[in-house]
Amino acid sequence: MDPKELKFDKNGLIPAILQHVLTREVLMLGYMNSESLQKSIETGHCWFFSRSRARLWEKGESSGHFQVIESIAYDCDKDTLLLQVTPQGPTCHTGTQSCFDGAISTGELSNSSPTLYAALERLQVVVHQRNIERPADSYTTHLFEKGIGQIAKKFGEEGVEVALAAVSEEDDRLVSETADLLYNLTVLFEQREINLEEVGKVLLERAK
Repeated sequence: MDPKELKFDKNGLIPAILQHVLTREVLMLGYMNSESLQKSIETGHCWFFSRSRARLWEKGESSGHFQVIESIAYDCDKDTLLLQVTPQGPTCHTGTQSCFDGAISTGELSNSSPTLYAALERLQVVVHQRNIERPADSYTTHLFEKGIGQIAKKFGEEGVEVALAAVSEEDDRLVSETADLLYNLTVLFEQREINLEEVGKVLLERAK
């Protein structure tokens, strides 16, 4: 469809919802005008129009946490956009994966836990920070200083621990060992400069 057919409001804006392409989690809501939409299409990154600053801005221009566009859809009324994206870090300026991090109490529904993917993404951010800052009292720093050989060895050891726990331990022990395994996998990927998003893409492709 020609973007000119979209229904912008009286101020020339249209709401744009960002959704994680892998987890389907809603990440943020912003507003686009025709120019920022065109820049988003041309660059493959999300551009918005700031109502408070009255200018175009690119999501991630300050933090480096860009949003790579995978697809753009519009609703049945043609007055709202849905952008499926691959985040290059936390979406919210507060450091959380999604800007929708708060919850209105609705009884049992308010007790829902964060998704595994959200936890892994947060872990990936923390591990990356440890790699850059290298705090002296951090175990993660110790692993990075030992290099890829030691990191790979530790990952292998944790894999064995998971297998043993699966055979002879209680469920909580298996869960704990699996958490250790995923932590060490995250460190390994950071050392190799590979984003966990790449694994998600392969899994989705294989699930077709």
